[in-house]
Amino acid sequence: MQTITTQDGTRLFYKDWGSGKPVVFSHGWPLNADAWDAQMLFLVQKGFRVIAHDRRGHGRSDQPSRGNDMDTYADDLAALLDALDIQGATLVGHSTGGGEVAHYIGRHGTKRVARAVLIGAVPPIMLKTASNPNGLPMDVFDGIRKGVADNRSQFYLDLATPFFGFNRPGAKVSQGTIDAFWAQGMTGGIHGQYACIKEFSEVDYTEDLKKIDVPVLFLHGDDDQIVPIDNSARLGVELVKNGTLKVYPGGSHGMCVTEADKVNADLLAFLSS
Repeated sequence: MQTITTQDGTRLFYKDWGSGKPVVFSHGWPLNADAWDAQMLFLVQKGFRVIAHDRRGHGRSDQPSRGNDMDTYADDLAALLDALDIQGATLVGHSTGGGEVAHYIGRHGTKRVARAVLIGAVPPIMLKTASNPNGLPMDVFDGIRKGVADNRSQFYLDLATPFFGFNRPGAKVSQGTIDAFWAQGMTGGIHGQYACIKEFSEVDYTEDLKKIDVPVLFLHGDDDQIVPIDNSARLGVELVKNGTLKVYPGGSHGMCVTEADKVNADLLAFLSS
């Protein structure tokens, strides 16, 4: 397996395919780099270099008790880009990975970045606060913590249904997609995944978004049951300097899988623009 070792000794697994313009992917919770299979296969066949890592505590990367926070996730992404000496990258983040991309730019700037794509992403902030009164209440995230702590295997199996919109009338349910979601979740460690819940729910990415000085494409489904569009992309696109929002009617949180052809076409158009 290809890995890099971060400053604190954590080994991060990554994939690196192709030799064209680099596209670097950050996955959602509780998944791993395999969540990007459809996009990576498509883009490498179009002549791009595609790179994706498993976040610490997730997938095939190490499961340390330390560093399971967004500052470290962003620094881990920086370590990967530095190790591979990536220049002119397009950073693509889904869900929690969208927070990772935004926070990376907030902490490390855009010297290695040409543009960014945030898909079903959590920024600016998911949690309901005094400054974000329309956010989700803490008991939603406490429920996620309880589900992970009590029986994460069953919780992930159940979560896949709303994640992909398979609970909607007329949905074409794919058992293989559900099984893949469960398998990716179960390859990670419960400690890091439990800690990560705070990072995707309570971290405020507002100032990170304001620092992004490269073009940003937001892709979001208007039937996202995990990260509601009105609390995320519709707010986030107003905070970046050069942002575009494309809404997927009826789109779920898992649209990179359920609507892979549309997502791939939008990514290719943005990369080629």
